Amino acid sequence: MEKIDFQTVSTNGINVRLATIGEGPLVIFCHGWPESWYSYRHQLPALAEEGFKAVAYDVRGYGESDKPHPIKEYTMLNMVADVIGIVKALGYENAITVGHDWGGPIALTTAALHPEVISATGTMSVPYMGRGPMPAIDLWKEIYKDKFFYQLYFQEEGVAEAEFEADLQRFLRLCYINSDGRGMARASEKIMSGVSPKKGPDSTFLEGMEDFDELPDWLSQDDIDYFVSQFEISGMRGPLNRYRAQNIDWNELSHLPKTISQPAFFITGSLDPVNFFVPSEQNLIDRIGSNYDNLLIAEELEGIGHWTQQEAPEKVNKIILDFLKKLD
Repeated sequence: MEKIDFQTVSTNGINVRLATIGEGPLVIFCHGWPESWYSYRHQLPALAEEGFKAVAYDVRGYGESDKPHPIKEYTMLNMVADVIGIVKALGYENAITVGHDWGGPIALTTAALHPEVISATGTMSVPYMGRGPMPAIDLWKEIYKDKFFYQLYFQEEGVAEAEFEADLQRFLRLCYINSDGRGMARASEKIMSGVSPKKGPDSTFLEGMEDFDELPDWLSQDDIDYFVSQFEISGMRGPLNRYRAQNIDWNELSHLPKTISQPAFFITGSLDPVNFFVPSEQNLIDRIGSNYDNLLIAEELEGIGHWTQQEAPEKVNKIILDFLKKLD
């Protein structure tokens, strides 16, 4: 932590906080929900040691970056413009983007729309899927009618904010520990034994989540406290607005390429819940290949849940560095 420098840059009409370390080719890490630059605390020093300038930033709406109020400020085109502005603000002409969770689509869409700036890209948890056949929220309504789905729960302004902000410590702890490898394994056991609670459309996000007696090895109380401190600054509206802007994205991204042309990598955990959002008989990695022109690395990490780079930092760091070496 002491080696990481913080700075604020202006990009796309807002101010964004960066965590930076190292010198060399620029690698920009885009975080997901509900996270922070801190989600890449294990990756930044590892890349700096190998001769890269590693930068993780607080996505707009998070931490110490600006937090516009309107939903339209959280469209994917705005997220992309933020990344391009960071590249320019740091004095670079080119960069590599890496993303996790919502940071995945940010990293990938930036690469897809700006191949002249983004020379390579890679993600954890969320692969490149191009533009869907219909707006995402409309799709979720069809798939999850009469069932609870968190993205639909997030749509009404103020509802999820009230649940989460009432106790940020509890919200973040339950969110993290129920979606990691241990939490997903426990959820699978409950489903198999028939004791898993069935959530209806009127359920809340935290309803039915298990609070384990001990934190997992990958997450300390100090880690949770840091994340909490960042959401005490930002609140939850901005982070949730990213979900609310998805139908706007569909209308604005008709020009999105069907494939990623740059060299790319993808990493997922075998227990990542993202793999189960859209049912398919194919393994996730098997079904994403056609979305990439040059997918150099695709790996599934056994026993790992959603928080890929935090749960398995050494494995993820090795894959990223192997990928970067392939670019040479």
